[in-house]
Amino acid sequence: MSAAFSTQPLVLGIESSCDETGVGIVRGTTLLTNTVSSSMDEHVRFGGVIPEIASRAHLDAFVPTLQESLHEAGVTLDDIDAIAVTSGPGLAGALMVGVCAAKALAVATGKPLYAINHLVAHVGVGLLDAKNDGGAAAGLGAGELPENLGALLVSGGHTEILRIRSITDDVELLGSTIDDAAGEAYDKVARILGLGYPGGPAIDKLARQGNPKSIRFPRGLTQPKYMGTAEERGPHRYDWSFSGLKTAVARCVEQFEARGEDVPVADIAAAFQEAVVDVITSKAVLACREHGITDLLLGGGVAANSRLRELTGQRCASAGITLHVPPLNLCTDNGAMVAALGAQLIMAGIGPSGVSFAPDSSMPVTTVSVPA
Repeated sequence: MSAAFSTQPLVLGIESSCDETGVGIVRGTTLLTNTVSSSMDEHVRFGGVIPEIASRAHLDAFVPTLQESLHEAGVTLDDIDAIAVTSGPGLAGALMVGVCAAKALAVATGKPLYAINHLVAHVGVGLLDAKNDGGAAAGLGAGELPENLGALLVSGGHTEILRIRSITDDVELLGSTIDDAAGEAYDKVARILGLGYPGGPAIDKLARQGNPKSIRFPRGLTQPKYMGTAEERGPHRYDWSFSGLKTAVARCVEQFEARGEDVPVADIAAAFQEAVVDVITSKAVLACREHGITDLLLGGGVAANSRLRELTGQRCASAGITLHVPPLNLCTDNGAMVAALGAQLIMAGIGPSGVSFAPDSSMPVTTVSVPA
């Protein structure tokens, strides 16, 4: 292995875990290109992602997305040092498309192939030397990870708090949702309120016109029997639950309609959003404080939510925690984050996965990459 390969590897990353076909190229910690093709518009009429449609969209989009990415980066497949692909977690059929494409490229070019974890990649993208979107919080930046790092990942499929001792081989799951992810709850509540899909942006926009204190919706898993104490921690101290909140919104709407009253959609949206971000941020900060985490990275598609970013920033500042948020286009699913983690594995001297692995739709976050 050449010195250039091990210190500044040129890595092509492939992402296909849900409805975005992503191809990104990085050199070490420098982002060269991040090309994404989304099939979201094809799912709108169904109110959510349809796995079969997503898989077919990946098949149609992969080659054009790959070609565009190589063109934007000004490189060829011969120039690439290694290929990285999301092996899990995600939709089984969608993962299969990306993994098969990556294996085909690896066999055809003779390049080493790394099968990596989608969730850990959301953290690895924070190491890229990419321009931030101008917000108050910044990404981790190129270089080494902070010593006491945590990650709060909030998306349509995942809501998790992690402790990162090593981005390449030591990731611990501290808490997660036990049912709906936050983004999934947004989509379901948006459907109840007649706002369409995707629900996150619609609710976030409408909530600014409503009163978040008009209705007190439940905060799941915050009762003493779930939380416990700092000395004797409860079974769900750092976990979330959003299914009950979704039901509470549905019952609230039904009550207004049963009385023949206009449904205060903006107020309900604001109160729902406040319930979500309140419990997410309070539990995340609690986990950070009790595990000595001093730096927190906020990632995932729901990181675009204005209230989540605002309240996370406020509570992290009050607790003395430094918050980092990558640029928004790197928070959502993309190939650059896959390439970024692949580069970290190479620079750490970790060997490739080979081509015999299978995609794993329930891949645990503790598995950063698939060994050969």
